Amino acid sequence: MTTAARSTYSATAQIFHWLTAIVVVIAFAYGLGGSEQRVYLPSRDFERQLHETLGMAVLLLTALRLAWKLFDQRPAPLDIPRWMERASGVAQALLYLLLFAVPVSAMVGAWLEGHDVTLLAGIVFTSPLASAHDLGVRISELHTWLGDAILWVAGAHALAAIYHHAILNDGTLVSMLPAGIARRLPGRR
Repeated sequence: MTTAARSTYSATAQIFHWLTAIVVVIAFAYGLGGSEQRVYLPSRDFERQLHETLGMAVLLLTALRLAWKLFDQRPAPLDIPRWMERASGVAQALLYLLLFAVPVSAMVGAWLEGHDVTLLAGIVFTSPLASAHDLGVRISELHTWLGDAILWVAGAHALAAIYHHAILNDGTLVSMLPAGIARRLPGRR
């Protein structure tokens, strides 16, 4: 199959996409929120470590996904208005930026506050930074805002895909779905 004839993303690209989406949603659900004292209560260690593990997984998945994009073939571009093409590019760039910024802001905030980042497997990332507690608190607050933002942008991304499928019927949504699921969707041409 030539690059121009391809109508779907590769199975690997689809796995990266959906696995990242699932991990982001679970990480958000297990976000502790609240004050530093609440987040670092010993009774909250498991939840915090799960959240930190999921955040590191998002960071790793995003790095691997971007590396994969360098070698993977994309589906043929759709014939859509220029504004849609630009909006899509902006949304995609913003999602990638947030996929890096959310976990990095969490790590930097924790380290500046004087806390290690500890994963469920007992892996500890000790701070390479000098303590600057007030700055760490502000960066941790930014992390919360960025975490909310990624869900809003991802939600808009999902709604756009549904619009493309239900209204424009142009194959955008289907291009990122596994073939078995895509075949069962109503509204396919």
